[in-house]
Amino acid sequence: MSNTSLTAKYHVAAPRYTSYPTVPYWDNERFSKEKWADAVSKAFNASNHRDGMSLYIHLPFCESLCTYCGCNTRITRNHKVEEPYILALLKEWQLYLKLFNARPIIRELHLGGGTPTFFSAHNLNLLINGILQHADIHPEAEFSFEAHPANTTEEHLITLNKLGFRRLSLGIQDFDPRVQLVINRIQSVEEVMEVTAMARATGYNSVNYDLIYGLPLQNLEGLKDTIASVLNLRPDRIAFYSYAHVPWVKPGQRRYTEQDLPSAETKQELYELGREMLKAGGYIEIGMDHFTLETDSLYAAEKAGKLHRNFMGYTHQYSKLMVGLGVSSISDSWTGFAQNVKKVEEYLEIVNNGEIPVFKGHILNSEDLIIRRHILNLMCKGTTSWALPQERNAAFMEGLERMKLIAADGLVNISGTELNVTALGKRFLRNICMALDSRLWANQPQTQLFSMAG
Repeated sequence: MSNTSLTAKYHVAAPRYTSYPTVPYWDNERFSKEKWADAVSKAFNASNHRDGMSLYIHLPFCESLCTYCGCNTRITRNHKVEEPYILALLKEWQLYLKLFNARPIIRELHLGGGTPTFFSAHNLNLLINGILQHADIHPEAEFSFEAHPANTTEEHLITLNKLGFRRLSLGIQDFDPRVQLVINRIQSVEEVMEVTAMARATGYNSVNYDLIYGLPLQNLEGLKDTIASVLNLRPDRIAFYSYAHVPWVKPGQRRYTEQDLPSAETKQELYELGREMLKAGGYIEIGMDHFTLETDSLYAAEKAGKLHRNFMGYTHQYSKLMVGLGVSSISDSWTGFAQNVKKVEEYLEIVNNGEIPVFKGHILNSEDLIIRRHILNLMCKGTTSWALPQERNAAFMEGLERMKLIAADGLVNISGTELNVTALGKRFLRNICMALDSRLWANQPQTQLFSMAG
């Protein structure tokens, strides 16, 4: 089957598999704050002394709306919102500290958003110091933050670097002026060059650029120019994502229509163009959507079979417990997931009343844990196996039957008790993992829940 035919066949709504089960399939009726607290305590007690823990902090504020964005954001130019929100984050952290039986060891810390650099350097310093005064730092810790090229200052970079941050991610998406205008995300090559140079001069050893293909008004010539500029700037990592068109979730995407989006065929061409340019420029494809230089830690992790994936994306190290602070943040104890409330006012009220602000979640059963492991293996290693009886169950074996149809298209090879993603199949990782998703197949959605794969 040709690549064009495969693209058409697999151009279906599919999860990105930052978790299993995926959020729409969480069993909220069997979830409670008490069960979540117990899952956190057990994960911490079992792993903190060995692996440490990860911490994600969601900083939702932005001064303007990027219409393509699917994240939880609050648009405001009122910077008086910074201090009350930071105080609430520190109170939430205190609530989690009560669940721990020892001083936490921070292995990963990531500031996401929103726009973390909406906050002043002074307030970010208050936040991080407030977190770290109650924790130890793992000797292999990695601290990172997401930055907007248009408002990231030298003071931001210096302040966070002194606090232990060595990696930042710049949201670029596309340099084409027509695309930037329609998605309301405007920054020049020169601005990105300046922030990148400042970061490296300050002591950051890993700079990531986020790029998106499939955006409204995007075309091959414009993307070619964008990636040529990116290759010239030489970031350590590049995340090359498929645009997720979910206007039923993010109304800002209604600024344009489906007619403004590239067709499935053009989107495939955009991906292939970008992928080939990045590979020709010396970048290695890692997992799904990621490209790195050979000097980057993600490359070393994949070579060593240690690549991991969680709600923060791909990482080169594993921690069993990931706590998310702030509105909409998702936490992961390996045996459970929990998500915080999504509105700032509600979050502030609950935290200030002394409660962990989770409002939904999922406690994984034995079937979930097996399928989660197989999906994570495919996402991170491109291979999984089930030699031992406990590594397979009825739901997994049903998934393997569905996988045979994917194998017939040359996307995976199944041999004995091992499944391997082919070079061709790497393009369709979301579809491959979906074959194993027993919860989705048992209760197929009547309306579209996910963005389109590819």
